[in-house]
Amino acid sequence: MTGIEARTGVIRLRVKDIGQLFNSLDPDPFIERDLDDDAVSYIVSWAREIPQHLPMRLSVTISDPKQPGDHQAILQAAVQNYFGQTAELSRNEFRQLLRRGRSSLLIGLLVLVTAMFAAHFVGQALDDRTWGALISEGIMIGGWVAMWRPLEILLYDWWPLRRKRRDLERLRDMAVEVTPAAT
Repeated sequence: MTGIEARTGVIRLRVKDIGQLFNSLDPDPFIERDLDDDAVSYIVSWAREIPQHLPMRLSVTISDPKQPGDHQAILQAAVQNYFGQTAELSRNEFRQLLRRGRSSLLIGLLVLVTAMFAAHFVGQALDDRTWGALISEGIMIGGWVAMWRPLEILLYDWWPLRRKRRDLERLRDMAVEVTPAAT
C-alpha cells in the first residue's frame, strides 16, 4: 500500500490481489463483503488528511490479480456498503447521545431547582450565618455539579460524532477506481 495525494483527494492503494482488501473471515464470495480492518484503518486515516471541500477518490492498483471479474464494481459496492452501514451506526450513536443529553439535562435541571430550594430553606432554617451559609452553598454547588454532564454532552460531546458521520458519508460516496499494475 502506498500514500495519498491530499491536494487532489486521491487515496492510493497498491495490493497484490483484490482479496487483500476484504475480511478473510467473511464467507460471502464478494457481493456485500466486509472490508478488511487494516484496509479500513488505512483508508480512514488517509481520508482525514483530505480537505473537506475536495471530493475523494480511492485508486487501487492490483499487481497480481488472482480472480477474474469486475474488480472496480465489486470494490465500489463493498466500499459503499461498508461505509454506508458504518455511517448509519454513527448516525444512530449521535441520536442516542442527543437523547441522553436531553434526558440528562432534564434530570440536571430538576436536581438544580431542588438544590436551589433546599439551599434557600436550609439557609433560613439554620440562622447561624457561618454554618447556614456553608451548608447552603454546598447544596448549591451540588446542584450545579448535576448540570455538568448534560452541558458537556450538549456543548462538546456531539461534535466528534458529527464529524465522524460526515467523514464516513464522504467515504461512502467516494469514487473507486481499480487498475492493474503496469507490467
